[in-house]
Amino acid sequence: MIRVVFVCLGNICRSPMAEFLFKDMVKKRNIEKEFLIKSAGTSDEEEGNAVYYRTRKKLEEVKISVEGKYARQLTKDDYNKYDYILAMDKRNVRDIIKICGGDKENKVHRLLDYSKNPRDIADPWYTGDFNVTYDDIMEGLDSFLKYLNI
Repeated sequence: MIRVVFVCLGNICRSPMAEFLFKDMVKKRNIEKEFLIKSAGTSDEEEGNAVYYRTRKKLEEVKISVEGKYARQLTKDDYNKYDYILAMDKRNVRDIIKICGGDKENKVHRLLDYSKNPRDIADPWYTGDFNVTYDDIMEGLDSFLKYLNI
């Protein structure tokens, strides 16, 4: 089983978008049993809150529900639970490494590090552009699946 956790700052916009889009992608390929897919945030400020309404709205456009998802903070124990800890930006990478006490197994990467154009995924909470975030996440997920050779 391939265990993946997507991580952003608050776990209400980018990382749940990545989590549910990836779940949908692997389900459509009939390989969902090969994966454990979750998301988390580096901050505890949104812990327990539902996915941001604009993220929910964007995912509803492509018929994906985030029902039952509530923000949670990444923990040090998550480092051992997951094979891939995929951050949305460089700040997330720095914070993940701080929370986990390092990255001795090289599990922590930005999602778009797997793409042909490695870069941060901008936080739509600040940019207001959920379409660009969606497109960047899809590019990263497609590239990640190609990396996994699945």
